[in-house]
Amino acid sequence: MTAAVFLAVACIAPFTSSTHVAATAASEASVAQVVEPLMKRYGIPGMAVGIVVDGREYIYDFGVASMGTRQPVDVDTLFEIGSVTKTFTAALASYAEITGKLSLADDASAYLPELRGSGFDRVTLLELGTHTSGGLPLQLPDEVKSDADAMRYFEHWVPLHEPGTSRTYSNPSIMLLGLIAAKSMGGDFSALVQRTIFAPLGLKHTYLDVPAQAMEHYAQGYTSSDQPIRLTRGPLAAEAYGVRTTAGDLLRFLEANIDATAAGGTLARALAASHTGYFRIGAMTQALMWEQYACPAALDTLLAGNSDRMLFDANPAARIEPPISPGDDVLLDKTGSTNGFAAYVAFVPRERLGVVLLANKSYPIAARVTAAYRILSNAVAGPR
Repeated sequence: MTAAVFLAVACIAPFTSSTHVAATAASEASVAQVVEPLMKRYGIPGMAVGIVVDGREYIYDFGVASMGTRQPVDVDTLFEIGSVTKTFTAALASYAEITGKLSLADDASAYLPELRGSGFDRVTLLELGTHTSGGLPLQLPDEVKSDADAMRYFEHWVPLHEPGTSRTYSNPSIMLLGLIAAKSMGGDFSALVQRTIFAPLGLKHTYLDVPAQAMEHYAQGYTSSDQPIRLTRGPLAAEAYGVRTTAGDLLRFLEANIDATAAGGTLARALAASHTGYFRIGAMTQALMWEQYACPAALDTLLAGNSDRMLFDANPAARIEPPISPGDDVLLDKTGSTNGFAAYVAFVPRERLGVVLLANKSYPIAARVTAAYRILSNAVAGPR
């Protein structure tokens, strides 16, 4: 069975007892058949892979957390997850809306007096959370060195397109949404994420600021030329790409998204609401930071949705009226990269199936997506 065929089948038919048995048989050797050639091809020092099948977790570690110390990757190894962070920020914004602190339908300038009279008078929080603000760039300009610089940049920003008509993937977009969500809740962003998301879900090894006692577990990242590098705290970085976590904790976050009721109360509602579909961009439906695909989800469709064109270009976006309520028969995914790390997560709620790929070197997104397909195929069909 090919990986592409596997997910097409898995998105349609719920698991049977026989597939549960096969999932148990998914050995480290079968995952290694995918991961080790990938690591060799791209010179990746270390990787962690997490798979969840109907509540059963499987975590596999490969290689080293540091080429200098040769410390192996293990269950405690912390990885930078880059833009997968955005899904936590989306959950916080959703939480703020459910608790009446903000409305995603409001203009951004309604929450930040310094932005009144700016282009954000006609950009909604929903548009910030779906990359449809009208042309915010992928990154803040190089001259922006502080949070204050970022606010001055936002004050003078002018939309390139009518908000809500095109999707341009943007870090500043989610930075601003996270800033507004925290302000609406009357607290610091990092502290609020810890209190409302990390702690309730039992994410004990997930950080926006890695404490001294956890630094020994923080993997060393590497550039394409194998130079050691780790994330430095830039303006509003926490909101867009600042999370460091383990494969186990990130898998637990996926499980909470797969079955939001397990989180309980307001957080459960917030996680589920972040899956609401608001815009169509080709075959991809843009939710609140999560990217969603109808099942059956072909590999080519996922590769197109995670292509360079989707990352770097403005793509026409069609608003969905009314928005699509969170559903089970979909695949949701998110990629993340920093200069020294790479991440990819995907899950299918109906199948109670999810995967986490973490690496301490960045490598092509297409390779991550393809590897995830193959790993999930092995997990369900058993090693071959």
